Amino acid sequence: MDVYSAQNRLPDSARGASIALGNFDGVHLGHQAVLAAATAGADGRRAAAAVFEPHPRRFFKPDSAPFRLQTSGQRARALAACGADALIEITFDAALSQMSDEAFAREMIADRIGAGRVAVGVDFRFGKDRGGDTAALTKYGAQYGFSVEVVDAVDDGHHPDKVSSTSIRTALQAGDMDDAARLLGRPWAIEGEVISGMQRARSIGFATANVALGDYLRPMFGVYATLTDIGDVVWRAGVSNCGVKPTVGGVAEPLLETHIFDFSGDLYGRTVETQLVRFIRAERKFDSFEALTTQIAEDANAARMLLGD
Repeated sequence: MDVYSAQNRLPDSARGASIALGNFDGVHLGHQAVLAAATAGADGRRAAAAVFEPHPRRFFKPDSAPFRLQTSGQRARALAACGADALIEITFDAALSQMSDEAFAREMIADRIGAGRVAVGVDFRFGKDRGGDTAALTKYGAQYGFSVEVVDAVDDGHHPDKVSSTSIRTALQAGDMDDAARLLGRPWAIEGEVISGMQRARSIGFATANVALGDYLRPMFGVYATLTDIGDVVWRAGVSNCGVKPTVGGVAEPLLETHIFDFSGDLYGRTVETQLVRFIRAERKFDSFEALTTQIAEDANAARMLLGD
């Protein structure tokens, strides 16, 4: 997938595209509906996704708690899987935050991106103080040469309002991985570089690949049945603990520690992606390392049963 920066005018080969415009954190079922509208209406043109980077929430509230559902790389791959053949990154900075809704439509969408068509969700807002809505976008589109399709919110039949990143975050914080997967259309996954840990688990035969959570939303801390891709597009069954390791003294930065069943390779420095398939139990402090060791074995057996491994 081609990647462009909207800091400069896109090349002629990328202009005239049908674009899906939004934050798309998670690329959930609602986002996928917007992508589907962009690709269906392409009419021979390129179908692209235009996203804000960094997320506007991180710009306006730099000290806010971690909240992301995906890394930028995961988002790009998910958008490509939904039919986007190009990614346009719109840098969200001080200048953009002060741009009026009309200026955004004229300077960003029409001039720099050169969009021929724009698909957005029904609740899309843009411009300084979120002053522009879909009606304004449609008006500006007619004025500056691009058409607009507004996509209704997706109702999955399980939530009172709509499919949203907020509802997914709520499910993850409750440990409801089935609900999160239903809203995303796939299991939620954490991706990152494997770092060294205390190596206590290795001493009892449960070596783990440890990944820092970074700016990911903190799901319910605890043990999960998981599937991990170590970079070869093979999902390997395992068991993971997500949390701060209270029994062995705790860590400042929450970790996802994954033991991959029947695997003995060296993963340090490699990027792995782990799907949290099913929540098993909450993280807690054990009276001793021996008690924790017994529980780890029970957790592994539970994960194998849940995953059919």
